[in-house]
Amino acid sequence: QVQLVESGGGLVQAGGSLRLSCAASVSIFSFYAMGWYRQAPGKERELVARISSAGITMYTDSVKGRFTISRDNAKNTLYLQMNSLKPEDTAMYYCWMLRDAFNYWGQGTQVTVSS
Repeated sequence: QVQLVESGGGLVQAGGSLRLSCAASVSIFSFYAMGWYRQAPGKERELVARISSAGITMYTDSVKGRFTISRDNAKNTLYLQMNSLKPEDTAMYYCWMLRDAFNYWGQGTQVTVSS
């Protein structure tokens, strides 16, 4: 049973920073890919950033240069460092991992950026 637990969300002023963490209950070494999605009220869930097992990263255009995704296999943890936060980054952020064609999701952590 794979469980993903996010933490690190909260309320921050525009221009501030937060670091999200996603701790997995199993070794993440074998996961094909992992990443972060977000969903704002009234909007569809969108991919924010992802990282492959080889460490290749990709970001949605709106966060390039501000967000950094990383993984620590030894700690079975995925991170999302978010800098220069904007009000439009306000959303519920979800951790996602892919293994054996099965998608795993965390419960989400709320990020609210005030102007």
